[in-house]
Amino acid sequence: MTFRLREFDGGITAAKGFLAAGVSAGLKKRGKDLALIVNSGGAVPAVGAFTSNLVKGAPIYVTMKRVERGKIAAIVANSGYSNVLTGERGIRDAERMAELAAEELGLNKDEVAVASTGVIGKFLPMDRIEQGIKAAAKTLSSSRQAARDAAEAIMTTDTFPKESAVKLVLSNGAECVVAGMAKGAGMIAPRLRVHHATMLSFIVTDASVEHSALLSLFKKAVERSFNCVVVDGDQSTSDMVLLLANGEAENPTISDPQHPDAESLYSALEAVMQDLAKMIAKDGEGATKFIEICVRGAETWEDARAVARAIACSPLVKTAIFGRDPNWGRIMAAAGNSGVNFDPNRVELYIGTPSELVPVLVGGVPLVQPKRGYGRLGQLLEGDHVKVVLDLGLGGSEAVVWTCDMSYDYVRINAEYTT
Repeated sequence: MTFRLREFDGGITAAKGFLAAGVSAGLKKRGKDLALIVNSGGAVPAVGAFTSNLVKGAPIYVTMKRVERGKIAAIVANSGYSNVLTGERGIRDAERMAELAAEELGLNKDEVAVASTGVIGKFLPMDRIEQGIKAAAKTLSSSRQAARDAAEAIMTTDTFPKESAVKLVLSNGAECVVAGMAKGAGMIAPRLRVHHATMLSFIVTDASVEHSALLSLFKKAVERSFNCVVVDGDQSTSDMVLLLANGEAENPTISDPQHPDAESLYSALEAVMQDLAKMIAKDGEGATKFIEICVRGAETWEDARAVARAIACSPLVKTAIFGRDPNWGRIMAAAGNSGVNFDPNRVELYIGTPSELVPVLVGGVPLVQPKRGYGRLGQLLEGDHVKVVLDLGLGGSEAVVWTCDMSYDYVRINAEYTT
């Protein structure tokens, strides 16, 4: 099937019917810190993915219940306080956030999802939260600026807002949009679990999709986007991805994954979610280099991703790349610790950039001695985009994981985070 997919400069309000706002409620020392995202037509099919960390924030428990009901009309999210390890009070505060937003928007509180990100173990200042929700509700808009404000309001150590949007023409000629926003710069190594899964991402589309089909497409897209990004190997207590579909594009409803337009919509979802995932890796705390790790020649896609994640999570690999040190033995050591069985004497390893790769190990024979600044490879590591390709020589499956280097600033940022 052929279809047209076009990226454009847009945020969460690019899809018809969605409104947004971002305001300062005084939850952080500076900047916006409370966001609202609202479907103007009320509750619509929604699916979500949440952290699999045993320690979960109160908003995770509250929003999981909303998602299980299958429909959501609005999302209220704050930064500065994660509302994690706050006991029964934390649950009450998260429920109260939903209730306050519902009162302002004329909704049922069960139709409002809640998300929080920030410092663990601090109670929400509910007086400021309440005033922030009221202010956000009054400034809701479909404008491009409103989308940017909302994206900025969920930032913590992020250095830039993360937004993505694509337009898609479906088989009957209807044009629909998939758009999203995300935050994340540290404590990123999500293993999101999809429900009937600190990184926050909110995705919307004006396509008409039944809940079961939406869940199927979303689950696959999460696996190949957010579950393929690593910053530091620590899985947050607050990871959350939500997807809402309001049907405003008036396309023939996509009722199952075999529908003629399902493949097209999936491609749009994957494009937006991968774009956001890459932004998170590029904005890793203290990062100076974006690293693309491609593992091919695996027996299964899952095996390929497991090896790539093991490499991406290795502090030894990340610090070597930060230091522009072609110590490729660290890459092989991390791959061998992935739990995937392969023969080191059959692998091929290449390091460089997307446009130029240097073979360093072929058939167990080293072609590059691991010495600092060695020749052309050392020059390539000077750039801000490093690519690693590892061929296991076992099969035809391939996966890509995105990460970043680990610099001195990563330590500084996290050493000073609560002070």
